[in-house]
Amino acid sequence: MLINFFLTLRRYKVPVTLRELMDLLAALKERVVYANLDEFYLLSRTCLVKDETNYDKFDRAFGSYFKGLDDIKGLLESLVLDDLLRREIEKLLSESDLQEIRDLGGLEAFIEAVRKQREEEERRQAEERAQQENQRKGDRDGPGQEGPGGLGQGKKRKARRVWNQRQYKNLDDSVELGTRNIKMALRRLRKFARTGAPDELDMDTTIKATADNGGLLDLKMRPERRNTVKVLTFFDIGGSMDAHVKICEELFSATKTEFKHLGSYYFHNFIYESVWRDNRRRMNERISTWDILNKFAADYRIVFVGDATMAPYEITHSGGSVEHWNDEPGALWIRRFIDRYDKIVWINPTPQETWEYSSSVGMTQKLMDGHMYPLTIRGLEEGMNFLSR
Repeated sequence: MLINFFLTLRRYKVPVTLRELMDLLAALKERVVYANLDEFYLLSRTCLVKDETNYDKFDRAFGSYFKGLDDIKGLLESLVLDDLLRREIEKLLSESDLQEIRDLGGLEAFIEAVRKQREEEERRQAEERAQQENQRKGDRDGPGQEGPGGLGQGKKRKARRVWNQRQYKNLDDSVELGTRNIKMALRRLRKFARTGAPDELDMDTTIKATADNGGLLDLKMRPERRNTVKVLTFFDIGGSMDAHVKICEELFSATKTEFKHLGSYYFHNFIYESVWRDNRRRMNERISTWDILNKFAADYRIVFVGDATMAPYEITHSGGSVEHWNDEPGALWIRRFIDRYDKIVWINPTPQETWEYSSSVGMTQKLMDGHMYPLTIRGLEEGMNFLSR
């Protein structure tokens, strides 16, 4: 049952499994919900979606599949059986249930019998509601407001279904990041320690000391708890990166507030023998890449940010840089970073599905031992998870 609904969810890239579908069918068997599409929506989302970042995808799939199904008849007619699910359903039923279904002529006949029984119940309920409504308001208002059976009842409830509101759209892990979401993702890369002077109130110790002191206030202080992770960021600037300036500015701003130990540098297209900290003085105030490798200890986490879109020779050849003569290829410099630092990632602001069409992106991803992540919520979280191990 509901195999087409299951396949629709898969088509919308909701990561559902057959086990979760069987959990939903088991809940329906126990009549956790019955003959109410709104309640079925909540139940199916609970059973099938394990990560809130997939709520929006689920809503779109649900709205697409159940579009126009405002009553139990439409819901029942949407149930499709195949041999695999038939066997799984039968495992959930008792022998007496199976015998009852066989007496009715099979599962399809059982569904039809349930549908007819529900239609009769709906008709009776509609008549009762009409009588009650007429008694309250008089004949001028007529019978109930919405469809029978509890589906869409109330004041214009079915004018806008819950799943069409898509209140979870901003949680989709494929959307671009804003500064707040970037900060939340970066917080996965945290390692706290208490450092500095004891200038923060220790509430728990203060309460205990005050109690031990007969109620006389005894303030206890402690060093502030700070994130001790050390990070170096390198941002590609200019050229094709002009299209990603806004999101990179947000990432840059978020890193400045989230990490106490942070160094930030710029490069163009690829890492060579020098980088810079001020784009206005990039031709006059260069910083040797060797100096960076020697200055910052191996416990630093390294983050390169760039689209890795360029001519392949800019990575593989001496003299490949488009701005100056580089004596050594960029690939050699990346390898030196990897040899020096255990935790190093490349964050790419271009859509991940386009990477396969760029040979330079593939080359960079290979140089990074596969640790290239898209600049999305999930991509940034996965990158920070790797760096925090």
